[in-house]
Amino acid sequence: MHPPRDFAAFITCIGAPAFRARFDLLTTADAATRRRIGRLPLYARWKGALHPRTCFVGTTVSEYAPLPRGRDAAAAVAALLQAHAPAQPLLIVKDIPQDSPLLDAVDNRRAADFAEACANAGCVLVAGQALAYVPIDFADADAFLARLSHARRRDIRRKLRARVALQIETLPTGADCFHDARVLEHYYTLYLAVYRQSDLHFDLLTPAFFQAVLQDAGSGGVVFAYRHAGELIGWNLCYAHAGMLIDKYVGFAYPQARAHNLYAVSWMQNIEYARARGLRHYVAGWTDPEVKAALGARFTFTRHAVYARSRVLRALLRCCAGRFERDRAWFEGRAGAHAAGP
Repeated sequence: MHPPRDFAAFITCIGAPAFRARFDLLTTADAATRRRIGRLPLYARWKGALHPRTCFVGTTVSEYAPLPRGRDAAAAVAALLQAHAPAQPLLIVKDIPQDSPLLDAVDNRRAADFAEACANAGCVLVAGQALAYVPIDFADADAFLARLSHARRRDIRRKLRARVALQIETLPTGADCFHDARVLEHYYTLYLAVYRQSDLHFDLLTPAFFQAVLQDAGSGGVVFAYRHAGELIGWNLCYAHAGMLIDKYVGFAYPQARAHNLYAVSWMQNIEYARARGLRHYVAGWTDPEVKAALGARFTFTRHAVYARSRVLRALLRCCAGRFERDRAWFEGRAGAHAAGP
């Protein structure tokens, strides 16, 4: 295993993967809450208390928590909390699906039962980030774009003109180039560029992780490499799984990626790749929901089950959970604006 930097991975008593790390409680807080807390007296002295040791049940490499199969949900949750909750202030079962269009009825029922068992055991259920996806139910790219507004359609087509100046290469994981240390270093540098410009920082993946996944010929991964004048200015690693193309990792060179509209170009590249292979969905990941919405994405949410060792903190979480559901608030505000009309 190659966990993110400063993460300690392990397997729980119920067989589910987990990890321990310091967690910034304000990671998904809304801007107003961040500002309000930052203005509190002596904030600089006590802000470290907002980074408690936390046990996360789940992984950073899967869209959904790999919940145990063949076990009673209430018994599994009770065992989990008894064995692992006392060791640190927080335990979080992350990314429990909620009526996901990407799962079948059986898996959705199992997730609902697990979330209910967590709530009954004293956990607070908090909405996770918006997971973007696109159903591949159209004949071609033009049919997909036709579903968007005129302004968005025109903007995407304008950005796609950048493709004529790009060389796009499709590589399987395990390709010979990924055994070259200089290539791996370049790919990691572009990953770091994306990580550093993001406003959400949770897991920093390591060079060893990317070496392992890029060299793994048996995983079925596909890398889209984007070059301009022979220079690698972007890459995107995806996996075809269960009828879906799942977008996992990306690296961009700045400012070249922006100059060549790589976000829009890679988005359409992935959609066209999924359609050509008869896949049902393109799953585009968690970040930048506003941008993905403009590109035609739909969204589904997970829930995190948060258990606080302290009863006082548990009560505070119940009162304030909504302030840590930034993507959910954005989504509901967007839906309300659309319902209100012009």
